[in-house]
Formats: sequence, structure tokens, C-alpha cells
Amino acid sequence: MTATTSPAVALDARLRQLDMGDGPFAPAKVAELDRKEAFPTDACSALDDFGLGAHYVPVKHGGRLERFPDLVALWRTVARRDLTAAIGHGKTFLGGACTWVEGNAKQAAALGEEIQQGARVSWGLTERHHGSDLLAGELSATRTSEGWRLDGEKWLINNATRGHLVSVLARTEPAGGPRGFSVFLVDKRTLPPGAFHCLPKERTHGIRGADISGIAFTGADVPDSALVGRQGGGIELVLKALQLTRTVAVAMSLGAGDHALRLTVDFAKAHQLYERRLVDLPRARRPLGQAATQLLLAEAVTCVGSRSLHALTNEASLTSALTKAFVPSAINDMIAQLADLMGARSFLSDVYAHGMFQKLERDHRIIAIFDGSTLVNRNAVINQFPVLVRAWRQERRDAEGLATATTLTAPLPEADLSRLALISLGGCSVVQGLPAALQRLQALEEGGGVPKHVAVLARALGTATAAVHERMAAHPPSPRDVPPEAFHLAEHYEACFAGAACLHLWLNHQARATGPLWSDALWLEACLVNVLSRLGVETAPDAADVFDRLAATVVDAPGLVSLLDDVRTEGAP
Repeated sequence: MTATTSPAVALDARLRQLDMGDGPFAPAKVAELDRKEAFPTDACSALDDFGLGAHYVPVKHGGRLERFPDLVALWRTVARRDLTAAIGHGKTFLGGACTWVEGNAKQAAALGEEIQQGARVSWGLTERHHGSDLLAGELSATRTSEGWRLDGEKWLINNATRGHLVSVLARTEPAGGPRGFSVFLVDKRTLPPGAFHCLPKERTHGIRGADISGIAFTGADVPDSALVGRQGGGIELVLKALQLTRTVAVAMSLGAGDHALRLTVDFAKAHQLYERRLVDLPRARRPLGQAATQLLLAEAVTCVGSRSLHALTNEASLTSALTKAFVPSAINDMIAQLADLMGARSFLSDVYAHGMFQKLERDHRIIAIFDGSTLVNRNAVINQFPVLVRAWRQERRDAEGLATATTLTAPLPEADLSRLALISLGGCSVVQGLPAALQRLQALEEGGGVPKHVAVLARALGTATAAVHERMAAHPPSPRDVPPEAFHLAEHYEACFAGAACLHLWLNHQARATGPLWSDALWLEACLVNVLSRLGVETAPDAADVFDRLAATVVDAPGLVSLLDDVRTEGAP
């Protein structure tokens, strides 16, 4: 890898060598392992050999993780070939996240060295009878004269069996409560026989080969040095670490979207129907354009979300929840649209491309569930409705941070994880910056720099976003028994966030970006039409024609359909 080659480009070049013939990423091999429900050991070993683990460790702790968009690009590169391998290998970053956020320098350096030497780390949060209700967790850590004694089990834990270390959320106060839990980094290799046992692997609908199992501790003694962060600070620490993991995990969705679109376009180009190529039928081209729009929307949100970890760190409680709720849902919709176009070949396992489409469709469903389901993330947004309404009315925003987050060529500052917070007191700058962005767009429109109908769509987004905030203001806070309407509102706020992210990105790059996606604001127009549809805003009768125009670009694209191909930056796929 040269000094100018991004890690993702280097990884892609390596995986291109391994996805042919009998390589570990070859579709036939991936399909075989899926049928056998076998872990992709050779694929993960190849990722180890590449040195992917070093990108899970922040630079300050001896690794190569400098920018979160780089990690997104690396995972996206793996996921567009096999989600099982991407999830199985990537879990180590999730397992280490608590240590990166609040571990002391000695702990972080030691864990960083272990990971770079090939150690696997899992994250033990959920329990069999409590799911995402972390405050109900029963696994306990009791004080001893030399440290702590762990008793209890964690269940449905990725790599619980294969992992060497596990980051465990444990009850340290019998009464529990927000200050009654702590996080421990447990090295399974140091525990004596009988102190723990791994639970059986659970059979799953998707990612069939993944190690989704659990671990049970019985009088497992760990030293004081195993405690990560403050005693009693476990819930807060986990919620902060989730802001990192939720944001970067959506890279898996982008990879699945890349894969699904490529499979479908290739099929539509080759398949004959009514003596014409399927791709030449108008009924087939529009769904391709609609699906590509979902991917571009998801990519825009992911770009802004991952850069916000650096530039708008104190807003990550919102940007992470919005990103994690929106992106997997958008890609699920995209895959469903493409499955309709693929017809029977979308679920047959042996007829087309070794059944890769039906595998990615099954595999991808887990992305919307782990590290907080879509409903959990929307609930996190609902809890901050009052802050969001106040900040919107005051037109409050971090202008400098917003510019950095939405300008892909801008240098990123080091992510200061000490600035992570449970509540974003400043609201969401991406959305609150929408009125100013519309003023910039109006100036461009007056100078002929943007098609008038695209400007009309953007103004409609501004009007709809203001209306969403008024509805949010009328919603009374309710920590329990949250009404369904609140979740509907949170979903609409996600759409506002996605639309605003697209507008900021387009404005900051339109003057120098090239390529068919940027011509006449094509991608922005398509994304705005999609977002307005999500918001229930009626558009012009011919507004959906943009998807036909976008489809032509998709069919002719020589490689990935991506904004980053034309705005080259760190983290480009």
C-alpha cells in the first residue's frame, strides 16, 4: 500500500484476489459455508493478515484508527462480499469500544496490542430474559478482597465462544439502577476451569455461520484492573460507546446495498423478457433508480454521521441514533425493491450467483437489530424532542463543526471521546442548519447554479421540517408508555436529517464535483423526492421521473454507485 492509497482501496485490491476461484471470499465458498452454517475462518484469517484489526485500535493507543470514515469504508468493502465475515471480524471493535471511551491509558494500550496480535473481543450486554433492557441485567459482579467475582450469563453475544476477551456489563449494586452497573474487560484465557462456560451457538436465519452464542460465569474472579471506567458508571459508558458502534456499524448496510444493486443490475442486463433485456423495460428501470436513491441517501447519512463523531462529537447521542435508525431501514427497503425486480432468483439458492442475493437479504436483517434496534434508536431521539424543538426555534447550530462534517475534503480533527454525552444540549446542527442552507441554495438558484425544480423540492423540505418540529413541540415528554405517534414523529425527523445531510453535502461540493450523479443536481433531486415522500409531502406529478434518469446512470456505471467516486476523500469505497 502506497502513502496515497487509502486503507479501503488497498483492502479492496486484496479481496479482489480472494473472491475468485476457491478463495475465501469467492461466492461459491461463501454460499457453501452458509449452507453448512460454518464460520468463515479463512476469510477472517485473510482480514487478520491484511491487518484489519489495527484499524479497530485508535492511533493514540498504538493502532491505525485515525478517522471513523476510514473504518466505515473498510467494513463496507468486506460487507459487499460477505456480511457474515464482516460482522464476525468487526465485532472486536465493538468489544473494545468501552475501553477506548473510558479505559485508562494502560488498559487501552494493552488491549490495542492484543487486538493487533489477533485477539478477538466480544461485547456482553444482553441477557436471555431482558433483551435491550440493560437496567434489568442480572449478571452480577461482587466485591472481593482482590477484585471482583462474576456470576451470571450473557446471551446472544457475537463471538462469545470464539472471543478471547469479553467486555461485560455487570450489576455491581444489588438494587441496580442507573448507577448500579459497571463494565469489566474479562480475559477468558486467564480464568480457571469451571469459572465460565460458553453457551451453545444459536441457529439463525441470517449470518448462519456467525458465532451467536453466550457465556456464563460461575464465581469467576477478576482483578481490579478489569474494571473499565468508574464503578457504577457502566450504563453511561455503554451508552456512550454505542454512539461509536451504532454509527460505524451501518457500513455493513452500505456494503449489502452495494452487493444487492450490483447483483440486480447484472441480472437485469443479462435477462431477456419479451425479447428485450429486462433492464430496457421501463417497468424495470424505475425500481433500479429508486433503489439507487436509497443507497445514495444511506451513503450521505453515513458520511455525515461518521464525520460528526469528529466534528460534532457532543451531538453524537443524536447523530448516532438517527444514522443507525435510518440507514439499515433504507437498505432493507432497497433490498425489498430489488427482490421484486429479481423475482424468483431473489430467493433461489443455486440458480443465480450462488444464491448471493437471498443470503445478503437474510444476513442484512440483523443490522437493524444489534447495538440497539430501530425502535430503541428512535426512542433515544424521542427523549430529546424538547431540546431539538428549542434549538430549532433558536436556529442554534455549530456552524464550524457542521461545515467540517459535511465537507468531505475537510481535514478531520481527532475524535475527542471525552466529549461524548448522553444528551445533545445543542440539538442537531445538521437539521438546524437547514434554513441557512436554503438561503445558500436560493442564491445559487438566482444565479442559475441549480435547477429551479430542485430548489422547489429543497424549500418543500424546509417547510416540512418546520412542521415536524411543531408536531414534536406538541408531544409531551413521556419516559414510559411512549405513544406510537412519537415513533412516527421520530421517523419523520430521521427523514429531515437525511434530507438536510444531502443538501449540505451537495452545496459544499457542487462547484467542483464532476460525474453524471452531480450533473444538474441529479442525485440531490432523487434524494429529495424520496425524502419528501417519506414525509408525506405531495410533489409534482412528474417528480418520480428522476428515478428513470438516475437508473440510466446506474446501468451505465462501470463500478460502484457512490457519491464518493466523484468526491474523492478519505474513506472512499
